[in-house]
Amino acid sequence: MRTRQAARIGAVLAMLAFPAAATTVETTLSVYTALEAEELEKYAQRFNADHPNIRIQWTRESTGIVTEKLLAEKSAPRADVIWGLAVTSLLLMKDEDLLEPYAPAGLDKLDPRFRDRADPPHWVGMDAWVAALCVNTVETKFRKLAPITSWQDLASPAYQGLVVMPDPGSSGTGFMVVSGWLQKLGEEQGWKFMDALHGNVSHYTGSGSKPCMQAARGEVPVGISFAFRAARLKAMGVPMEIVIPKEGIGWDMEAAAIVKGTGKLEAARTLLDWSISEKAMKLYNEGHAVIGISALARPVEHFPDGIPRAMIENDFAWAAKNRARIVEEWRRRYGAKSEPKPKPEPKPEPRPKS
Repeated sequence: MRTRQAARIGAVLAMLAFPAAATTVETTLSVYTALEAEELEKYAQRFNADHPNIRIQWTRESTGIVTEKLLAEKSAPRADVIWGLAVTSLLLMKDEDLLEPYAPAGLDKLDPRFRDRADPPHWVGMDAWVAALCVNTVETKFRKLAPITSWQDLASPAYQGLVVMPDPGSSGTGFMVVSGWLQKLGEEQGWKFMDALHGNVSHYTGSGSKPCMQAARGEVPVGISFAFRAARLKAMGVPMEIVIPKEGIGWDMEAAAIVKGTGKLEAARTLLDWSISEKAMKLYNEGHAVIGISALARPVEHFPDGIPRAMIENDFAWAAKNRARIVEEWRRRYGAKSEPKPKPEPKPEPRPKS
């Protein structure tokens, strides 16, 4: 009897000795993203420095694949949060009623362009990523190619088979570029330009980074990609020029949102709060010249000057509404040169409850 009583007293004393134990329970958030793969650990570490009890379980694919995955999982969502996906994709998610409205702390500090207009918003913006040309200066010199200043230069017969660009159906960068051309030139002239460019494109990749990587390796002289990847490669010593075509550049916004129906709403809101905090904005500014709180932006090494001025007036609503039609038409015209798409995954199960 005394033994049992002593055991009970010991258990009570142990609970009193460690009153904080209940607050150390770890929550795991399923986070879908199209952020660059090498960035994920850094993003998680910076967030966990402030919120060590929320673990991020990443699912990372290119923008088009993440978008298709979220739509396919509509009836049985597996993600809790989207952190780093094109806003044109999030507009599709909003139209499908897949996002949980939430006004994160610090919303009033965001540039108005970097938030959903609804109140409360369904998504918030992080940073802008912009189209750019990755030009291998060794290869262009060896081939005696004239300097590139314009998109139209890429349609010159001198560049036949020497250009690589992303497939807009699988790559957010690819769609951003194509949407930019159609908006800037108008649809008739935009498709006419792409018809001319197509003859010079060696192949279309499933990744927005890959054309820049292939240009860096000298597989082609020119990759149509985005400035973040080009600047990273240039910082590594790659002989690369980052060209911002004079007609202007398409761009998209990386954004964050909560997936509707998550069973971890409190943790998801904590992550969304942090995603637009000053700490987060400074993190984004390490790789992006344009961020959601413009007053915090500082120049980024190797990024060309004048990027904000070169960014077109982007109609995101038009791009999202017409995305399926644009991709279908693009693939009808040019899809024969695209890399094979990844095999589909098994039918999704609901997000884990733990």
